[in-house]
Amino acid sequence: MQRWRGLEDIPQDWGRSVVTIGSYDGVHRGHQLIIGRTVQRARELGVPSVVVTFDPHPSEVVRPGSHPPLLAPHHRRAELMAELGVDAQLILPFTAEFSQLSPADFIVKVLVDKLHARLVIEGPNFRFGHKAAGNVDVLAEFGTTYDYRVEVVDLSVSGAAGGGEPFSSTLTRRLVAEGDMTGAAEILGRPHRVEGVVVRGAQRGRELGFPTANVETLPHTAIPADGVYAGWLTADGERMPAAISVGSNPQFAGTERTVEAYAIDRVGLDLYGMHVAVDFLAYVRGMEKFESIDALLVAIADDVKRCTALIEAYEQR
Repeated sequence: MQRWRGLEDIPQDWGRSVVTIGSYDGVHRGHQLIIGRTVQRARELGVPSVVVTFDPHPSEVVRPGSHPPLLAPHHRRAELMAELGVDAQLILPFTAEFSQLSPADFIVKVLVDKLHARLVIEGPNFRFGHKAAGNVDVLAEFGTTYDYRVEVVDLSVSGAAGGGEPFSSTLTRRLVAEGDMTGAAEILGRPHRVEGVVVRGAQRGRELGFPTANVETLPHTAIPADGVYAGWLTADGERMPAAISVGSNPQFAGTERTVEAYAIDRVGLDLYGMHVAVDFLAYVRGMEKFESIDALLVAIADDVKRCTALIEAYEQR
C-alpha cells in the first residue's frame, strides 16, 4: 500500500480512483464496512482505492486541547487498511489554514485536482469543509459538475458492547477508559492495542521475579483504566502471552501512570529501546495496595495464572 503525507506526495500521473475520507481512528467494524466497500468498488471499476485521513485529529485544531485519545496511530491504521486491500493512504496535515477550506475548495483541491475521484464512498453522517458545512448531499451535488459519483454506506453496526449502542470510535474510547476490553474488542474486531518504546523504570518487577517491559506510550494514546489485564506483548515480530499492569503502582507510592507488561515465563528478555505493542484481552482485577510484599507476590502469581488461563482459552477458541 502506498502512503502519502500531503497532497504533494501524490504521484503526478495518478489516474482515477475510488476514495473515502474520514478520521478512521481504530479502523473499527463500522469503518471496515466503508473501507471494504471502497476496495470492492475500486476493484470492480479497475482503479485504485484511496483512504484520506488527517493528522492531527481535526478537533485539536478547531478546539485546541480537545484531542481525543487515539485508538490507533497512523502507522497502525495503515497496517489495518492494507489488510483490507486499500491501495493508498493519504494523510492530510490538518492545519488552521486547511480547516478554513470551504466544502467546494476541499472537493476541488483534494478529490478533483489530486485524486481524480471517480467514486466517493462515505457514511451517512460524513461532514467536511469549514465549520463542517459539507455533507453527503453537498458532495453528491458537486459530483455532477466534476464527474464523480457518491455512494453512501450504512455503517450502523451494534452488538453487546455499550449496552447495544451503535459501534463508534467514541464508544470504543469510553469502553477502553472503563477497562471493558471485551466490549472494545467487539467493536474493533480485535483486542485494543497500545504501542511505544520500552524504557527503564524502577525495575521493581525484576527484583520481585516478574520483570516487566515499561512502555512509554505514544502521545494521545487511549490507555485502559487502571488495573491488571491479560493480553500479549509483541516485540520484534514475536507475540508473547503477557500479564499487563496499568496504573501508578500504589504499592510503592507511585505517582506516574505507566503501562507495564510481563511476558509470561520468558527469561532473559532485553527489550530496552525497542518499539513494542501491547494487546489487551481481558480485565483481571483492579489496582490494589497490599499489606506486605509477600501478599503482593502471592497476588502477582495468581494474576499470572489467571492471565495464562484467559489467554489459552481465547487461543483455543
